[in-house]
Amino acid sequence: MKKQELIHLHGLLAEVRTHYEDSNGIEIDHDDYASLGVQPTSIHRSKTDHKAAVFALAEGLTDAMATDSTEQEPVSAAAD
Repeated sequence: MKKQELIHLHGLLAEVRTHYEDSNGIEIDHDDYASLGVQPTSIHRSKTDHKAAVFALAEGLTDAMATDSTEQEPVSAAAD
């Protein structure tokens, strides 16, 4: 993945986090992400820094979604 694509993904995940927190009233634990000090707008940072930030942000999101009991809608295994 190119650096520009990684930065774009970083920005999208940051938007997902914000939307999830706002719509569910839940504060996602993102201490690992915040400790990296890399924001989607930090275009001067290295590709490796953005990759670490994306993984930390994704891990925080998935952990929060796994423990959130408000979203218990069954999903069909069959395709539409």
